Amino acid sequence: MFKHVLVPVDGSTAARQAIVKAVGIAAAFKSAVTIIYVIDPYAFTGVGTDFAYGQTEYLSAATAEADTAITAAKAAFEAAGITAEGKVVEGHAVYRGIIDTAESLGADLIVMGSHGRRGLQKLVLGSVTSKVLSHAHLAVLVVRD
Repeated sequence: MFKHVLVPVDGSTAARQAIVKAVGIAAAFKSAVTIIYVIDPYAFTGVGTDFAYGQTEYLSAATAEADTAITAAKAAFEAAGITAEGKVVEGHAVYRGIIDTAESLGADLIVMGSHGRRGLQKLVLGSVTSKVLSHAHLAVLVVRD
């Protein structure tokens, strides 16, 4: 049923729970799997000069964090005998990076975690999962934290 599963990760507990579900789905349907971590390469646009470190340091730290999250996710799939591709994706809006990658790869399912924020916290922080659900033209499985 699902030929290609896309699994966005961010190193969170919600993402780790989504990985567990994605492993089960990929095993059941013998799906191809791609794990992605989306980095906003322009996170400091408009912030000014008063931030902890610069663009180069940010990208280096974000890439290291992405590599760690992807490596951990790949290990979970490999433990189940499933080969998974991993890649870092750049996108100004994380949700757009997820959707664009799913479309370019021909994925037919996105499995992602949700932190389950509500109220003011959701309003202030936004919800990547909510935006993916609103804009994606393919199946999305949301695993709640």
